[in-house]
Amino acid sequence: MSGERANEASRRTVPLLEIGGTHVTAALVRIGAGESARIVATRRAPLDGHSAADVITAALLRAGRSLPAAPPGRWAVALPGPFDYARGIARYRGVGKFDALDGLDLGALLRSGLPHCTGVAFLNDAEAFTRGECAEGAGRGHARVVGITLGTGVGSAFLRDGSAVTDGPTVPAQGRVDLLEYGGRPLEDTVSRRALIAAYEQLSGRRRDVREIAEAARGGDAAARRVLADAFGALGRTLSPWLRRFGAGAVVVGGSMTGSWDLIGPPLTAGLAAGGENAVAPVLAQRPQEAGLIGAARYAAGPAADEVIQQGGAGR
Repeated sequence: MSGERANEASRRTVPLLEIGGTHVTAALVRIGAGESARIVATRRAPLDGHSAADVITAALLRAGRSLPAAPPGRWAVALPGPFDYARGIARYRGVGKFDALDGLDLGALLRSGLPHCTGVAFLNDAEAFTRGECAEGAGRGHARVVGITLGTGVGSAFLRDGSAVTDGPTVPAQGRVDLLEYGGRPLEDTVSRRALIAAYEQLSGRRRDVREIAEAARGGDAAARRVLADAFGALGRTLSPWLRRFGAGAVVVGGSMTGSWDLIGPPLTAGLAAGGENAVAPVLAQRPQEAGLIGAARYAAGPAADEVIQQGGAGR
């Protein structure tokens, strides 16, 4: 077999769903050994995480079925926790989004409803993002990478030599930064969309969304600047000891809030540096829109997924 034909034989097209609280993205990603991933097709649709279960699942299936036809194969599905990624079962009890899916065997539903689906590899959305940045972005070349996503809340993944670390003394429980505390309270009481809105309202008497708070800060609003500095400084100080324990070579940050990196990057960097010498400075994602898709596709296509797929079922 010629080199060109061998390369072609090594390539595969991975269908996937990337699920968020407000949207679902379906995509086809072309993966080949030693090559950059190529996103062949994407379809993005709104998704209301507060809807009834049948409405949510219908939206997921509709998105998947909207893609161009692909050969039979394993789908990748990246979505936030709490979720039993090994069994494909939702565990969204009392978390404020996707509560209607709690206890649902989403793996079985997707296997039976997605086109040409021979199995489903589930993984956390922050892990998918971090895998993508390690493969083709700001984490490339580092053995130990921490990925942080800043959106509605704080997502995280700790990757060591390409594998997610979710337990042990060097990472927070389940590898989840959102389970940590700051000042004796859950971290997301200080760093999250709802926390920033509440803090700004308390200081200013005005209710604004995060983007508006950032615009106000750029315009000289002292309350807005203080809210952002306090929140992201707290995130840095909370992260710092865990980065040292893990031996992180890179901290890659993505998510919608990084659109205000000029405002949140400096206090986050200062908070990390407060932990002592040799602190790792955070860097912005190089593939912010694509990293999650690339990471999920590579996971589903790689040997790591084979180790945890059960009966054509779910991934870790």
